[in-house]
Amino acid sequence: MTNEEKKEDDNKVRIKLERHIWPDEAEKKEQRFQKRLFTVFIVVSMIFVFIVGWLIGTSGTVRFNQPEEQQDASKIDYVMDILSNSWYFAKDDPEIKDHLLDRALYGMSTSEVDPHTTYFSNDELNNFTQSINMNFVGIGVQYTTNEGVYVINRVFKNSPAEEAGVLPGDIISKIDGVSTEGLTTDEIKDKVRGESGTKVSIEFIREGKPITIDITRREVNGTAYGKMMQDDIGYLEIYGFGDSTGYEVEAYLDDMSEAGMKKLIIDLRDNGGGYLDAFVDVVSYFVDKDVVVMQQEYADGSIRETTSTGGKYANIEDIIVLTNEQTASASEVLTLALLELRDDVTTLGTTSYGKGTVQVTQPFTDGSALKYTSSKWLSPNGTSIDGVGIVPDIEVKLHDILYEAYLPMEDEDSFTIDQVSNYVRILQEGLDYLDYTVDRTDGYFDKSTLAALKQFETDRDITVDGILDKSTFEVLVSSVVKEYSLNEAKDAQLTAAVDILAQGKQN
Repeated sequence: MTNEEKKEDDNKVRIKLERHIWPDEAEKKEQRFQKRLFTVFIVVSMIFVFIVGWLIGTSGTVRFNQPEEQQDASKIDYVMDILSNSWYFAKDDPEIKDHLLDRALYGMSTSEVDPHTTYFSNDELNNFTQSINMNFVGIGVQYTTNEGVYVINRVFKNSPAEEAGVLPGDIISKIDGVSTEGLTTDEIKDKVRGESGTKVSIEFIREGKPITIDITRREVNGTAYGKMMQDDIGYLEIYGFGDSTGYEVEAYLDDMSEAGMKKLIIDLRDNGGGYLDAFVDVVSYFVDKDVVVMQQEYADGSIRETTSTGGKYANIEDIIVLTNEQTASASEVLTLALLELRDDVTTLGTTSYGKGTVQVTQPFTDGSALKYTSSKWLSPNGTSIDGVGIVPDIEVKLHDILYEAYLPMEDEDSFTIDQVSNYVRILQEGLDYLDYTVDRTDGYFDKSTLAALKQFETDRDITVDGILDKSTFEVLVSSVVKEYSLNEAKDAQLTAAVDILAQGKQN
C-alpha cells in the first residue's frame, strides 16, 4: 500500500456492527449455556465421587472437620460397631452391645483419684441399694470368704437364721445338697436368697462336724440393733445408714430409755456409711435442733450446711463411740458431729477409714446408674478427714488373730512339731485367743503348741493327733469367729467401753 493509499484509509470512518438477537434466539442460547453448565457439573461430581471412594477404600473412613464432641461420639460409635459386628468373640455374647456399653461406662467412671465414683449395672445398683438398706429376702446372715471358705460372722437379730439356730463361725458347706466348693460369692448369695416363704437347706460345718438346717426365707430388714448392757449402760450398733435406720434407732433408744439408760455405747465398727438423710435422722437424736451437723464443699468453692431436725434424748449423759478401720463415710460424719457438738463423747478403738467425700447416684431409665462424687464433706467446725480418718481418743486394738486373713490350707498340707509355717503362727494366735497356753506365736511349732493343740482337739471332740491339717484349721477359724461374735468378754474394745462408762471416767 502506497503512502497516498494509507492516508486515504486512515480518513475512512469505521462503524462496529453488532448482530441483533431476537427473543427466540436468546432463549435457545440460554438453553445451550445451561446444557454446557450441567455437563461441567456432572464431570466435577464424578471426579469428587471418585476421590471420596478412593479415600474410603484406602483409609476406611473420610475425616471432615467435625466439632470435637461429634468426633468423640463418632469414634465411640465406630468402635462399638466394630466390636459388635466384626469382633470374632462377639458371636459368643447374645447381649454384646449392652455389655460393651457397660464396659465403656465402667472405664469412663474409673479414676485413680476417686475410687468412690463408679457405674452400676441394673443388678449392681439393686445389690448396692440392698446392702445399704439391708432389706432383702433371705435368711439374715453375713459371711466372710477366703479362697472359697464361707464363714458366718454375723447372724442378724430376729432373722430366720437366728430363729433356726445358725451361729457365727458356722461354715457353709452345701446349699440344697450342692457343695459350695468352687462357687463365687454371688453364686452363694443367689442360692441362699429366694422367694419369701420358700425353704433352703444348708449344711454347715460346726466345730468340724456337719449340721444341716432348714431355713424358711423371708424379708430381712435391719440396719441397727440395741440392748441394755448393765445398770444404766445401753448398747446401740448401727450396721449402715439406710432408709429405715432412723426409725430403728429411735425404737431402740425408746426401749433403752424406758429401761433406765443414761450412758450409751454407739458401735460404728465395720459401718461403711449410707444415706445422708439417715445420718441426719440419727444425729438429731443426740444434738439440739437446727444446729449445723455437717458441711459440704463443692467444686466451685461453695458451702452447703446441713442442720439437725430435732428429737434429742435428754437422758443420755455419756457416750462412747466405737470405731475401727472400716468405720467410714456417714459413720465418720456422725462421729465427728458428736465429738464437736457434745462435751460428753469419747471415741475408742482404732483409726477410722477416712472417707471424706459425698456421692450422688444418678439413675437411668434402664435401671443402671452412675454414682459420682459431688462434694467433700466437712465437720460442723469445718474439719476434713479425707484420707486421714479419725484417730480415737482411746486406742484399743483387738487380738491379733482378729486381723488375720484366713487363707485355707490345701488338702495335702499338714504341720506338726518342729515345723515352721504361717499357718502354725495363726494356729498359735487362735489358741492364745481361745485361752489355751502357748509360749510363742512366731510360727515355730514347739511343745507348748503341740500340747495346746491336743487339748483343743479334745475339747472340740475331733481327732486328737497334734497335727494341724485342713480340717483342724477350719475348726480353729470357726471357733475364733464364734467366740468373738457370741462372747462379749472376748471383744476388748467393747469391754473397755463398758468399763469406762461403769466407772464414770471419760478422757
